[in-house]
Amino acid sequence: MAKQKPTTEEPLEKQLWKAADKLRKNIDAAEYKHIVLGLIFLKYISDAFEELYAKLQAEEINGADPEDKDEYKAENVFFVPQDARWSYLQAKAKQPEIGKFVDNAMDAIEKENASLKGVLPKVFARQNLDPTSLGELIDLVGNIALGDAKARSADILGHVFEYFLGEFALAEGKKGGQFYTPRSVVELLVEMLEPYKGRVFDPCCGSGGMFVQSLKFVDSHAGRVNDISIYGQESNQTTWRLAKMNLAIRGIDSSQVKWNNEGSFLNDAHKDLKADFIIANPPFNVSDWGGDLMRTDGRWKYGAPPTGNANFAWLQHFIYHLAPNGQAGVVLAKGALTSKTSGEGDIRKALIENGLIDCIVNLPAKLFLNTQIPAALWFISRNRTGNGSSLPFRDRSNEILFIDARNLGHLINRRTRELSQEDIDKIASTYHNWRSTGEAASSPYEASSPYEDIPGFCASAPISKVRELDYVLTPGRYVGLPDEEDDFNFEERFTKLKAELEAQLNEEAQLNEIIAANLLKIQF
Repeated sequence: MAKQKPTTEEPLEKQLWKAADKLRKNIDAAEYKHIVLGLIFLKYISDAFEELYAKLQAEEINGADPEDKDEYKAENVFFVPQDARWSYLQAKAKQPEIGKFVDNAMDAIEKENASLKGVLPKVFARQNLDPTSLGELIDLVGNIALGDAKARSADILGHVFEYFLGEFALAEGKKGGQFYTPRSVVELLVEMLEPYKGRVFDPCCGSGGMFVQSLKFVDSHAGRVNDISIYGQESNQTTWRLAKMNLAIRGIDSSQVKWNNEGSFLNDAHKDLKADFIIANPPFNVSDWGGDLMRTDGRWKYGAPPTGNANFAWLQHFIYHLAPNGQAGVVLAKGALTSKTSGEGDIRKALIENGLIDCIVNLPAKLFLNTQIPAALWFISRNRTGNGSSLPFRDRSNEILFIDARNLGHLINRRTRELSQEDIDKIASTYHNWRSTGEAASSPYEASSPYEDIPGFCASAPISKVRELDYVLTPGRYVGLPDEEDDFNFEERFTKLKAELEAQLNEEAQLNEIIAANLLKIQF
């Protein structure tokens, strides 16, 4: 008798995604995401409410009132009216007017909670959303936190919400990538900056992934979440709504995450903010950013950016908002490392000569969903001397660290690559080792080992060499070629290439199945 292969059960979030996607039918992913994510959010706030409601009921003898809104406000829990509670909606899930019930629930919650005004989606009564499918979706979301998992409902729902954001971005392709920075890129930025304490700012915050990851980082490194405060801005109202829900489901105060359709340049919502950390992925090479209206703006200390490209406007906007010891980690199109168009080379030179550029990381291709433009990470520090800072960083003011990570990462499908945790650790630890004093101290910023240049991967270059290369910041110009490896592992390389090929073939097979199914529909 042949042995059965052991089966590994898929993670909960993947099972839920497949089930939810089957119910999508004729609805585009861009529209469907508001339906699914809206329900997950509704389930989260209802679970949190019900938990506190039960606690207050048990304490009624001591004067607690489960229907008093102030009781919930004091515990940072949203008040959910009777006809908006999950149990009420799930009981009506099979009724043909379930869409109207959900829309009414969203309205009722906004009326009772000022911070959610204008945030929640009211898209459930649309004609193209089948009431039966909506009812099935409500049952599906209702099963996310069962039994002993109910106590962990917020964490589970937050994880599912985050996973679904990524899957919708993949399903939407270019359009979806506008509101979503790939998880591995966000993790890399946060791991390199290590935002343990202070003000974290993202003036183009998308769906809030930078904030969520920052708080996760603090929590996972035994820090205190209350030591972090977040500030953000987003010009797309739909994306801002996603950010507000994404943060609320994690219990993160989003009162300083602002929306305005003019954007951060024309209408800076945090004019006086000096942030300790800036983590951002601004849109690449934006030409229509209003630069002609602000040629003499005070933010352009290092040169007026060209009206046809916002890359160096973003960099100077970030620097303007950094505190005296502030640090920034941002994603920019790779062209900003070398461009001399319309004075960009002069601005880059000024940033280098003023000792602001700390580190440049060249990223692998295919990481981003919304563009095939090559990208790099810029790390900027206001104080690179180490003087006057409580952090154990050495004087790096006369050098820049270059990391070439183009060969890292692995394909998750034919079009998309991501960095593994091992890749992230390799890049982040290189940066930490380089900037650290090397002193043995009980600090989260402590180096794990002494820094060394690695041919083909990293190099610490003096500013004099950067001058010789005409202020070009492409890491490949500094790290050189890797040493010849005598112990090349053929089996390991073959296994990696095989896995990437299988991923491509699997995607093509799925695509062929979809095409065949659609052809069959046409025939009949």
